[in-house]
Amino acid sequence: MSTVPIEPFLHHSSLLRHNRGATGFWPASLNLRCHFTSKKLHSIGRSVVSGTSLGFRSSERRKFVAIRASSSDTAVVETSQSDDVVFKENFPVQRIEKAEGKIYVRLKQVKEKNWQLSVGCSLPGKWIIHWGVSYVGDTGSEWDQPPQDMRPPGSIAIKDYAIETPLKKLSEGDSFYEVTINLNLESSVAALNFVLKDEETGAWYQHKGRDFKVPLVDNVPDNGNLIGAKKGFGALGQLSNILLKPDESGEEVEEKSKSSSDFTKETKGLEEFYEEMPISKRVADDNSVSVIARKCPETSKNIVSIDTDLPGEVTVHWGVCKNGSKKWEIPAEPYPEETSLFKNKALRTRLQRKDDGNGSFGLFSLDGELEGFCFVLKLNENTWLNYRGEDFYVPFLSSSSLSVKTEAAQASENTRKTNQQVSDSGFTDEIITEIRNLAIDISSHKNQKTKVKEVQENILQEIEKLAAEAYSIFRSTTPAFAVESVLEAEAEKPEIKISSGTGSGFEILCQGFNWESHKSGRWYLELQDKADELASLGFTVLWLPPPTESVSPEGYMPKDLYNLNSRYGTIDELKETVRKFHKVGIKVLGDAVLNHRCAHFKNQNGVWNLFGGRLNWDDRAVVADDPHFQGRGNKSSGDNFHAAPNIDHSQDFVRKDIKEWLCWMREEVGYDGWRLDFVRGFWGGYVKDYMDASKPYFAVGEYWDSLSYTYGEMDYNQDAHRQRIVDWINATSGAAGAFDVTTKGILHTVLQKCEYWRLSDPKGKPPGVVGWWPSRAVTFIENHDTGSTQGHWRFPGGKEMQGYAYILTHPGTPAVFFDHIFSDYRSEIASLISLRNRQKLHCRSEVKIDKVERDVYAAIIDGKVAMKIGPGHYEPPSGSKNWSIAVEGRDYKVWETS
Repeated sequence: MSTVPIEPFLHHSSLLRHNRGATGFWPASLNLRCHFTSKKLHSIGRSVVSGTSLGFRSSERRKFVAIRASSSDTAVVETSQSDDVVFKENFPVQRIEKAEGKIYVRLKQVKEKNWQLSVGCSLPGKWIIHWGVSYVGDTGSEWDQPPQDMRPPGSIAIKDYAIETPLKKLSEGDSFYEVTINLNLESSVAALNFVLKDEETGAWYQHKGRDFKVPLVDNVPDNGNLIGAKKGFGALGQLSNILLKPDESGEEVEEKSKSSSDFTKETKGLEEFYEEMPISKRVADDNSVSVIARKCPETSKNIVSIDTDLPGEVTVHWGVCKNGSKKWEIPAEPYPEETSLFKNKALRTRLQRKDDGNGSFGLFSLDGELEGFCFVLKLNENTWLNYRGEDFYVPFLSSSSLSVKTEAAQASENTRKTNQQVSDSGFTDEIITEIRNLAIDISSHKNQKTKVKEVQENILQEIEKLAAEAYSIFRSTTPAFAVESVLEAEAEKPEIKISSGTGSGFEILCQGFNWESHKSGRWYLELQDKADELASLGFTVLWLPPPTESVSPEGYMPKDLYNLNSRYGTIDELKETVRKFHKVGIKVLGDAVLNHRCAHFKNQNGVWNLFGGRLNWDDRAVVADDPHFQGRGNKSSGDNFHAAPNIDHSQDFVRKDIKEWLCWMREEVGYDGWRLDFVRGFWGGYVKDYMDASKPYFAVGEYWDSLSYTYGEMDYNQDAHRQRIVDWINATSGAAGAFDVTTKGILHTVLQKCEYWRLSDPKGKPPGVVGWWPSRAVTFIENHDTGSTQGHWRFPGGKEMQGYAYILTHPGTPAVFFDHIFSDYRSEIASLISLRNRQKLHCRSEVKIDKVERDVYAAIIDGKVAMKIGPGHYEPPSGSKNWSIAVEGRDYKVWETS
């Protein structure tokens, strides 16, 4: 079920109060009239809406946003006594529509050796093509910039690896946007790579999860992303959606191919083609929802009116609140027309259409003793409107008692925080009882001769479902208490002992390479020359690239784990590099790729799943649920990485060999710890086993998946995303930290859209992993994947120092990207590192968020460092402390106490 956020005029006014309850949001309802007739309700039984169960339990608390009456000029219902209005707000709403269109790619010949590649899109937007080329003889997946004569007008160079070119309308009034690139086949270009970006939404469009690749020569490696009919790849055989030109049949194309072999040889095997791919985009239309609550002087009833210009059918799911509780309750009848009962937990009412057809309206007459009205809107089976993930809450406050009620509301907020940790023990007890009964059933069938296996499998499936449901309850309640207990426990530790999840707690990590570092063939030697410099800047830990023999030169497709001669240098150069950094007091992490491994040999079916070298595993070491590699192991304990055989860590011999290898790396090379690649691919419990065996000084895992978005807009609440990272850390028993991908993603939106209010979660804590488990959060803004020449998720340009001002002053272990150290940012980064070390900020430092508004975020850390980012104004509070500016730059400033 998707939720569309409603953004009011005041995002973070002091009049807003955020209350957190059970995960998710809950429905409400609406309709309009002053007097109602009694109406029999149509009960709705146990059902599923949009594929999501909306079962309510009486013990659950919902999320609310309490908003006091505003000075909005928009009135929905004319009242004779304006003093009776207790709530009034006009909310701008963005209604999201799905627009569907197509991306097309066309290659055609214009002269004997000159061809044109056209890329277009049929949807409106501010489209750009982000592209580069691969040259003949290139290895790996990196891009290069194309020759000058290939670059269309208006192209902009992106560093030294890519070009960005805007798509333009073919003609006035045309709905197609297109760019044409001239290709000269006498050049050494082997393939053209690109992705599309809509700068209006910031969305990137790829092909099957990868870059589009148009091959211009034979034998370009196919990773499932090739576009175009290509000789050597079976003409049209690999493409399912190639469209023949209207005037040519399949037979004509085949005949033309046969009769022009000499011509295709000259043109490097090219053939004209036209290919289309579907594309969809969420387009926002502006609407509004107006809500007015007033006290009727004649009846003492609370009258709530809702008016909206939203098109189509609008349904309100609603309930009322009383007795100081924010729990939804069903009021006594009468109800508005077209109201039905939903699961005995809420009411739903369809709004009445306006006479002119432009929107809907509804009135609710409610008992005067009630304390509030809560609701959400439903537009269709998949779209609900609430306020930033929380239900709307309309307090019935009279103007005369507003100040008194506000104080009561604060007390209610405190009560809510206490009551938030809702017990689901009764419900979970029922689940446990059911599981026990099913286990008894298994025992009773154990000695039967007929259909025993089938019966037991059915029972086990039921047990799995119940266990999953119980675990989901555990997960949904974990942030409410377990995380805070972690924070409190960490705050009570003045002495920070060394552990593999934190190091000393004062670590500052330097990523010692980028995506291009392998190209020199002597990267280890180059790093040795920088050891003294990095030590003087204040770094304590250096992360080195993967050291093993690898199919890809960057090292992330490992083959023989014991062969440490790589494109970065020899094993002897690696060991000398580690020794050099140890001499200057810097610990060294090895990049351990444990999720997958490239095979040496094919099996009898021609599948690469047999390994050589010292670890000569067979196909039992490969997971069974990746069809690409026909493994005979068990099912994967995580997500599969489809470019190479995924290793089955449940196999005893695999874990034994990996532990021996990690210990050998510690002893032979001198590594102090690990950066663990793609840990989404296998259970964190195996990582704990590996950490216990290799005893690293520091370890961090890369758990990178997508944040939560609704129609291309990042959701305010990213608890589900950081929960997945925290779950993985917890599975390792805290033996490894994890990169705080949540914080990076939120910073992207904050800086791109000037929405600094996102940097405080509903509890006033940092919204990333650093707000829940700071000692295990490794914060960063860029790495070799997100930035460098890959640029998969590049940090907002020109705003990198705001990101560093945040992570280098906040708790967690900050990581600085190599490219940023040796850039114009060097002196500013050095100043921030110096401040962090001088003030002894550490991974468990305490953050007090002091100001968070649309254009500014400010916080005080450990009471001795104050910082702000954003164009808005902030000064640390005056008082007993004497604040002085320590570092400042574009849209950021940091103070320290003297």
